[in-house]
Amino acid sequence: MAHYLYLVRHGEQQDAEHGLPDGPLSPRGKRQAMAIAERLGGVPFTRSYHSPLQRAAETAEIMTQRMPALQSQPSALLMDCIPSGPSPDMPHAFEQFFGAVTQAEIEAGQAQMADAVSEFLAPAREDRHDLLITHNFVISWFVREVFDAPNWRWLGLNQANCALTIIRVRSAKPPVLVTHNDLGHLPAELRTGLPVEQPF
Repeated sequence: MAHYLYLVRHGEQQDAEHGLPDGPLSPRGKRQAMAIAERLGGVPFTRSYHSPLQRAAETAEIMTQRMPALQSQPSALLMDCIPSGPSPDMPHAFEQFFGAVTQAEIEAGQAQMADAVSEFLAPAREDRHDLLITHNFVISWFVREVFDAPNWRWLGLNQANCALTIIRVRSAKPPVLVTHNDLGHLPAELRTGLPVEQPF
């Protein structure tokens, strides 16, 4: 049986550079959502879920408008979160990231992602293609899970807006990362959301 997860980060948020926690898609974000919908138009999706946050819900709405047979359902398991906290084996370079993060946020993120992995990375008894429209850190955690990497390893894994990551879930073997952060459907002007390298 083939069980595939298609993980899509939401489109670019309007005024994201001002640090707003959530908001509508920018005009460029809407174009990104249309482009990924066209890319995935031929996939026989079984289910679709999205984060309840506005930027992910709008991405899901645009995508499913172009996929008439598919309806996307909100899932709190796909909310933006902090999947884990600092650990002794974590490189010191990442310590600054956790400066404003509370222990309560970390514990909530850990619980959420444990449930998300149990729900979405479980083997299926039938062929299944699931679309998950979510956030950068959530996708990073799924990729970390595929490789059974240390918990801190989601840090530094980044997905562009409306990039595509595909995971194949297997019943008798560990899951496989088919593709990560695929931008082939996005022209250069629509490739946003990745960290900007600082010149040295």
